[in-house]
Amino acid sequence: MGPAVYAEAAESLGRELARRHIRLVTGAGRSGLMSAVNNGANAEGGVTVGVIPRFMHERGWTYAPLSEVIVTENMHERKQTMASLADAVIALPGGSGTLEELLEIITWRQLGLYSGQVVILNIDGFYDPLLRMFDRAVADRFMTEQHRSIWQIAASPIEAVEMALIPVDITSFAPKIN
Repeated sequence: MGPAVYAEAAESLGRELARRHIRLVTGAGRSGLMSAVNNGANAEGGVTVGVIPRFMHERGWTYAPLSEVIVTENMHERKQTMASLADAVIALPGGSGTLEELLEIITWRQLGLYSGQVVILNIDGFYDPLLRMFDRAVADRFMTEQHRSIWQIAASPIEAVEMALIPVDITSFAPKIN
């Protein structure tokens, strides 16, 4: 799960969401930061919804207790379901699955397929290399300056929640057909 600072931030995020009566939607995993964020939300009496593919659920990888568990047929359906339930996305530090999901939701936002805020919770500089890659993509014109506004960067869980609550105008990112 990485350094304790990540778990502390995840638990703090869960607590903050619960205090504000914001439903937490996660991938329902019983370990790592998914578990920590759910622990935080549960500690404050929050509502926690977990979305997990059937094969993971059948292997016993589902976090308990969740307010609601949604079992999907596959990973693609899991991501679609999570996005449809989430008013905003806050990305905690994580591995390949987290990075893949973050880049996909950024792409969906760019294409106008997701209308919520996307917040990168950059605890202890975890996302600094990715943010430098985004800078390089803009510098090399694979992305425009306008694309930088697709995501927000937060340094703390409270800041992440505040950013997640900011309304988004996605019309400026939708592809223009000539």
